[in-house]
Amino acid sequence: MTAPRRGGRPLPRAFYDRPTLAVARDLVGKVLLHRTADGIAAGVIVETEAYVGETDPACHAAPGPTRRNEPLYGDPGHAYVYFNYGMHCLFNAVTEARGFPAAVLVRALEPLEGEPLMRARRGRPHIAARDLCRGPGNLTRALGITLAENRLDLTRAPARGPGLWIEDRGVRIEALAWTPRIGIRVGTERAWRCFARGSGAVSGRRGVTGKSEARSKKQGERGRAHRAPAAR
Repeated sequence: MTAPRRGGRPLPRAFYDRPTLAVARDLVGKVLLHRTADGIAAGVIVETEAYVGETDPACHAAPGPTRRNEPLYGDPGHAYVYFNYGMHCLFNAVTEARGFPAAVLVRALEPLEGEPLMRARRGRPHIAARDLCRGPGNLTRALGITLAENRLDLTRAPARGPGLWIEDRGVRIEALAWTPRIGIRVGTERAWRCFARGSGAVSGRRGVTGKSEARSKKQGERGRAHRAPAAR
C-alpha cells in the first residue's frame, strides 16, 4: 500500500451510485474521516463487505422496508449506522440508485490521523496501532461514530465543526482479495468481502483467497436482477 497524500475532497455521490461490489472494491484504499469536538480521527479503509438488495438474506433490507433500514432505500452516499447485538455501532456507506437497498460495511482501517484520540476512545493505551480499528465495532469506537451519524451525507465535509466523510488520497493497494462475508449466519456463500492483502489491520481470516472478483460481480448482478420492487 502506497503512502497517502495529505488532504483531499469527499468522494462525490457518483462514486456511490454504482454497483455495490464495485464500490466495496474501490473503497479499499480510501480514507474515512470523522471530525468531532475532540478532534479528527481517520484511517485508510482496508476491509469492506457488500450487502445487496432484498434478495440478500444478510442485508437488512431482506424483510423489506422498515423504519430501521430506511436509509438503505435513500440516496447513495449517505451513512447507514446501526446498533448491532446491543454492543456496537457499525458504519456503512449507502450505494446504488435511490429505491434499491444496498450498502458497504466498512470493517477495518489502518490508522492515519488522531491515533492518541483513538486510543483514548478504545481505552487501550498500549494496543498495537493495527488493532485500533480492526473490526467494525472497534472501528466505530475508535472514530467516535455513533447512531448520531446515521443518515449523514458522506459527500460533504463541513469547513468547520463535526463531519463524517470519505476521501481519495491517492493510496494504491497492491493486491486485493475476495472471500465470503464473516460474522453472519446467512448469505455466507457470497464472496462479497474485499480486503487489502498484507494489511495487519484486516479482521477475521486473512489467508483465504475466496472467489474471484468476476464471480463476485456475477453474484451481485444476479441479486440486482432478482430484486423485488422497492416500496417506500
